[in-house]
Amino acid sequence: MSSVFPLNPSYLVLIAPALTAAVLGAVPSWRLGVWINCAGSAATFLAALLLPWQVGRPEPYLLIDPLGVYLVVLTAFVGMTTSWFSVGYVRVEIARRRLDRRRLRLYHAMYQVFVGAMLLALLSDNLGVTWVAIEAATIAAVLVVGLPRTAEAVEASWKFFLICGVGIALALFGTIVLYLAALPVLGPGTAAMSWSTLLPAASRCDGAVLNLAFVFLLLGYGTKAGLAPFHAWMPDAHAEGPTPVSAVLAGSILNVALCVLLRLRGLLAANEAAGGGAIPPGGALMAFGLMSVLMAAFSLWPRRDVKRFFAFSSIEQSGLAAFAFGLGGPVATFAGLLHMTLHTLAKASVFQCVGRASQLKGGQTFADIGGLMASHRMLGITLAVSVIAVAALPPLGLFASEFLIGTQTILRMPWLALPLALGLLVGTWALLARLQGLCLGAPTPDRGPAPDALALLPVWLMLAAVLVLGIAMPAPVSDWLRMAAG
Repeated sequence: MSSVFPLNPSYLVLIAPALTAAVLGAVPSWRLGVWINCAGSAATFLAALLLPWQVGRPEPYLLIDPLGVYLVVLTAFVGMTTSWFSVGYVRVEIARRRLDRRRLRLYHAMYQVFVGAMLLALLSDNLGVTWVAIEAATIAAVLVVGLPRTAEAVEASWKFFLICGVGIALALFGTIVLYLAALPVLGPGTAAMSWSTLLPAASRCDGAVLNLAFVFLLLGYGTKAGLAPFHAWMPDAHAEGPTPVSAVLAGSILNVALCVLLRLRGLLAANEAAGGGAIPPGGALMAFGLMSVLMAAFSLWPRRDVKRFFAFSSIEQSGLAAFAFGLGGPVATFAGLLHMTLHTLAKASVFQCVGRASQLKGGQTFADIGGLMASHRMLGITLAVSVIAVAALPPLGLFASEFLIGTQTILRMPWLALPLALGLLVGTWALLARLQGLCLGAPTPDRGPAPDALALLPVWLMLAAVLVLGIAMPAPVSDWLRMAAG
């Protein structure tokens, strides 16, 4: 299969969103566009499901390894389910006149560019291509965030562009420095920019130059990961942009940045182990991760906008995954990858439910949305389960990942267990307090159409995955996560 270019799943998973974006850019009908968007996203996910059989096969410019394949399947799945959610969401937003029909061609095309660029970043074996792909994903997301054309949405898109633009510029400088570190060992050319050749050669690179590259790459990609104090773009982008973009931004784009940092951690750890002079990378990742957990947990309490509230929750969860990767070791890395998976699915579920509720109630503040179980039982129950999943309560899967990270912290860094537990408890308390207002009590008046049960199908699929991974993780999934952690 890999000998025939068009049929190679490694390339199909990149070609499908690119072709879909091109078709969407040419089709003027927004009604047809929503279904083309769904079909293209489904084709991308089906191609991604074939990638596990390609692991280990050499492909030009692509790195088909367990970590990349695992995150590609997850990202493609969230992209597909969110495109389903987008069908009904777009129709209501047009009726509410928050989205202009003439701009929907751009909306759907940029959605595919956004997802496709993230997939390219995950599969690329070239640091330069990875940087270009993340920049392309950023620009596509910026364009979509500003589509409502309100003053707040335009301000949020500019803030997103400027902050992440500075971060991606720092990442570019770090990429150049990393190339210079590998140049004396691997020589000029693409070998010094390739993840697959950099790792075996990392022990022979100049540790001081690697340290400089690590600082700039951590700052640059830490901005994309939403780590404090580089997180300021995220709450505004979530609050003002279309909800389908929030559902993908909340997990997938954070995962791409964390994946780059995880690969970078491996390079520095290999150099440090060989006595090359590199600093231990785990300390910096743990520091930024713990800072993000604490800052976001306490920032949840004064929030009044529902989407902004859950954006801060995403910052907290991204920080926890970064903390786990900084802690290092097979168990902590396994827990970090599992946490990324479960948070991506649970947070996409939350944003889809919140998107439905805000359209139903005509606003997205906590004062607008209340008593969903009394007035719209199915939506209320689904949102409640989604929030409970994000709060990491058993039996849903985030309890398992947070338990593993907590136990590893107690065993290896016990002095950090108390501040970490404080951040997690404060964050969980805030989530459960807001859950009561959203789903219980007296219902607020409806100002929009009620979602039908079929509209919640994508959420149920993601929550089913979160439940299964929390109660009885299938052996193939567990084995794959162990390979990716290795």
